[in-house]
Amino acid sequence: MARKAVAVRREEIVLAALEQVRARGIAGVRAADVAKARHVSTALIFYHFGTLEALIIEAFRQAAEKNLATLRDELERDGPVGARLRAVLALYGPTNPANGWQLWLEAGAAALRDTELRAVLQRLDLRWRDAVVALIIEGIGTGEFRCADPHGAAWRLTALLDGLAVQIVAREGTVTAADCARWVEQALANEIGREAP
Repeated sequence: MARKAVAVRREEIVLAALEQVRARGIAGVRAADVAKARHVSTALIFYHFGTLEALIIEAFRQAAEKNLATLRDELERDGPVGARLRAVLALYGPTNPANGWQLWLEAGAAALRDTELRAVLQRLDLRWRDAVVALIIEGIGTGEFRCADPHGAAWRLTALLDGLAVQIVAREGTVTAADCARWVEQALANEIGREAP
């Protein structure tokens, strides 16, 4: 059997680490479990990443890059700025099953004690918030929005979604997707001077 390329092997290990984080939480991930999932030795994991912590940080870095690629794709779409802003907030929001809020909440808790992981998460977070700021400024420029504080509005909108994510993911059943959609529309109306539908 031919050996796999180093990049392919590393990618497989990273994906296995993310699967383990989803299943066990960061604190429950063991190198042995990641190795078993990929049918490799733990020595290979440590050869490629040095430490389990470095592997987990790389896994979250790659997951963040995938999320940012999705954000870039959405920002490059044509159409009214209001529709694009709603699409970005929907991608960011906790009712989108593909966005992996469970993974990000787990990482946020671990980042309280890990400065490298915190830096990865802050980079992702700032990119999303900057995108929302840019869309609000664009909407003000076209006359579609009225907002005296685009930066503050973006932070308040994304902070609302962060809080709703905790409710939906960690406190299942307390908030519905319909609640989220209604509250985000109300917040948008307050922040950018539009009537909620």
